[in-house]
Amino acid sequence: MPNDPALHFRTATAADIPAIVALVESAYRGDSGRRGWTTEADLLDGRRTDADAVGALVGRADSCILLAERDGRLLASCHLQQQDSASYFGMFAVDPAQQGGGLGKAVLAEAERLARAQWQCRAMRMRVIEQRPELLAWYQRRGYRRTGEYQPFPYGDERFGIPRRDDLRFEVLAKDFAGQPA
Repeated sequence: MPNDPALHFRTATAADIPAIVALVESAYRGDSGRRGWTTEADLLDGRRTDADAVGALVGRADSCILLAERDGRLLASCHLQQQDSASYFGMFAVDPAQQGGGLGKAVLAEAERLARAQWQCRAMRMRVIEQRPELLAWYQRRGYRRTGEYQPFPYGDERFGIPRRDDLRFEVLAKDFAGQPA
């Protein structure tokens, strides 16, 4: 899949917002998310994002949403935001029916390349819910390290979902790009 010539990457525009919201919701919430392995349905109810939140990210100068498409069909997306010499990686979603075949790995690699080439970033940072050991391990296999830095889950702010447990928190992961081409 990483060398799939039919896989096309591009930056999202405002016209893509509804499709991005639908993809993110399908990957993280409800029964559709349970088809893949990235679901948060056992940890969180409610929405993962909405059109206003995605629109705000699409409209920022220091931010982009990267889309992966095949034959014009949206298969995956992620949000990148420049933060000084690092890029923040978030809202990563892969169509549950496409998970497990290397698409996520290809999107992550393209996101890293874009952060280095577009913003000359020297590192990538992200937050992963600590209670997702399989996801933490997936990122570690791709060179991300656990920093030991934790951030609280925003309880009471339903824009991030409705927690199904009271011990959620984020762990910060980071990857240094030293020695990698821009």
